[in-house]
Amino acid sequence: MASTKTADIAPATYTYEWTSAEQSGLRRTDAEGKSAFVPADPANRDYAEFLASGAEAAPYVAPPEPEPETTEEKVNRLLSDYGLTRDEMQAALAVKTGKTKK
Repeated sequence: MASTKTADIAPATYTYEWTSAEQSGLRRTDAEGKSAFVPADPANRDYAEFLASGAEAAPYVAPPEPEPETTEEKVNRLLSDYGLTRDEMQAALAVKTGKTKK
């Protein structure tokens, strides 16, 4: 069985990106695309490694604002929150207003 010596393993190469505008943490990504989140705390081993490496983190990029809900989407969400269908709501409104189907 072959063994790998520590000296045979190349040091990991990471890219860094701030995870907030306050720079309270980093996303560290390796060459395989695996990410880890690192708090910006000098007592944290991974953050201390980042500082010692002289690497620069990419600036934080805020996610785009979500598109506003349409009236239809709002109605559907509210009905869903109460476990109702449109037909059930229309039937309830018809009873309240006295406009039931005959």
